[in-house]
Amino acid sequence: MAQALGQAAILQGYKVLYREVHVLLDELADAVADGTRKEYMQLVATVPLLILDDFGMRKLPHTAAEDLLEIVMRRYERFSTLLTSNRPVEDWGKLLGDVAAVSAMLDRLLHHGHVLKCGPRSWRTKSPPDHKEKDFFYCEGAALALPGFIAFWANRQRGADPAAPPVGT
Repeated sequence: MAQALGQAAILQGYKVLYREVHVLLDELADAVADGTRKEYMQLVATVPLLILDDFGMRKLPHTAAEDLLEIVMRRYERFSTLLTSNRPVEDWGKLLGDVAAVSAMLDRLLHHGHVLKCGPRSWRTKSPPDHKEKDFFYCEGAALALPGFIAFWANRQRGADPAAPPVGT
């Protein structure tokens, strides 16, 4: 679903940066090591749509809570952020080892955000049950069937300039 929303945004002329959370944090660590952290954070903080996929699926570095909070704070009320996870929100503090940082991050994501909470079944199941209408969600022009994760879509502050060339990375 996150990738489909990203593709739809690209088709509408927005720049999109898609990364699995662990990959983004690895890239950030590499940027720190080679002295380009400031430039990397500028990219991550200002792309019109940042998609962070699969939060909590892999072990994260000890700086993850601080790094993710910084990214969310820089983007707050300026740009759109979509974060997916199949882990309950209640577990995020434990996953990151910093309940205060997670609380601050969620506060900002949810302030102007929307939550899609899907059922416990995986959409990858080889023999899925018959999909009923309730399994489908209408999202910005696309009908999507995606049980099994939570998506946070934190919108830009109203009135922000949405214009951006169609580039996806």
